[in-house]
Amino acid sequence: MADFNKSESMGAQEARNILAVNALQKSFGSLQVLKDISLRVEQGNVVSVIGPSGSGKSTLLRCISFLEKADGGDILYDGQHAVKDGVYATKAELNRFRTRFGLVFQNFNLFPHYSVMKNITEPPMIRGESREEVTERASALLKKMGLEGKENAYPCQLSGGQQQRVAIARALALNPEILFFDEPTSALDPELTGEVLKVIRQLAEEKMTMVVVTHEMPFARAVSNRVIFMDKGVIVEEGHPEQVLGSPQQERTRQFLRNYQR
Repeated sequence: MADFNKSESMGAQEARNILAVNALQKSFGSLQVLKDISLRVEQGNVVSVIGPSGSGKSTLLRCISFLEKADGGDILYDGQHAVKDGVYATKAELNRFRTRFGLVFQNFNLFPHYSVMKNITEPPMIRGESREEVTERASALLKKMGLEGKENAYPCQLSGGQQQRVAIARALALNPEILFFDEPTSALDPELTGEVLKVIRQLAEEKMTMVVVTHEMPFARAVSNRVIFMDKGVIVEEGHPEQVLGSPQQERTRQFLRNYQR
C-alpha cells in the first residue's frame, strides 16, 4: 500500500521542489512512450522540454497533470505523493493536487460559447470563489496580457495569439504554483508566436515556476533555468541551457540541434 502522507525529505539548504518525478513509465499498448523518466522542478525555475515529435514530451506533461495515467513511478507535488510506485492517491487527494498547477494547451481549449471574461472566471468560481473577487483578478490578468477591452469578446473574434493569452490568463486565475505549457506557440504564425512568448518571458522574470514543452530553441535558451532533451521516451541530456543547446555532450542532442537549424 502506497504511503501518500509521507513527504519527501529535503535538507534545510535544498531548494524547494514544486514537482518531483521518479522513474515514471507510460505505455500505450506495446509502445512504451515514457521509460524511467525522473526530473525535478524547483520553485521559481523554468524547465524547457525539447525533442523530436514522438519523443514523449507531451505524454510526460499529460501524466504529471493526471490527463493520462502513468503505469509506474512517482509523482510528487511539494514533497507529497500524488502517485507512488504507480499507485494513485484517492480522487479527493488528486483534486487537491490539481489545484497546484495550471495547464496551457497548444490549441487554446477555450470554451467557444463563453466570453473571454467567462472563460477566465468560470474555473475559480466552480471551485467556490466569489464572483466579485474572481472578476477583479480576471480584469487585472487581462490588462497584464494586453487584452483590455476584450472582456466581452468570444474566442472566434480573437486572433490565435489573443486566444492563447486568454488561455494563459485562465490558467493564472486559479493561482497555481506551477504552470505547464504544451507547445503553446505551435498553432501560431511567427508574429503571433512573439506575442505569446513575450508573456511567458514576463512570467519567467516574475519567477513563475513553469515547465514548457517547446520547439522555440532561442526562447528556451533565453528564459530557462534548465533544458531537458528527450528522445524515444528517455531523457538523453539535461542541464543549463547554454550547455545543452550550446555545447551538448550527447551525439543524439547534437544531431537533433543540427537538424533543427537546417
